[in-house]
Amino acid sequence: MIVANMHEAKSRLSKIVIAAEEGEEVFICRNGKPVVRLVPVPASPPLRNLSPDPRLRPLLMPGYEPTEPLSEDEWPAALQ
Repeated sequence: MIVANMHEAKSRLSKIVIAAEEGEEVFICRNGKPVVRLVPVPASPPLRNLSPDPRLRPLLMPGYEPTEPLSEDEWPAALQ
């Protein structure tokens, strides 16, 4: 267990943080009384693979260009 006053903590911050990361209990005191306990942040879970699933790729008819407007005969009958 490490107990350090404010001035000592400021002077040795790097070493105190390393000790806390390694599992050591670290307390920082003000006027001889512990006011802060230093603990490491838990590791975040790994990122998931967010690449698109190739099975979900839309299948387009040959010759269909999605950026061109539809002609009258290409519109579905329900929408004409």
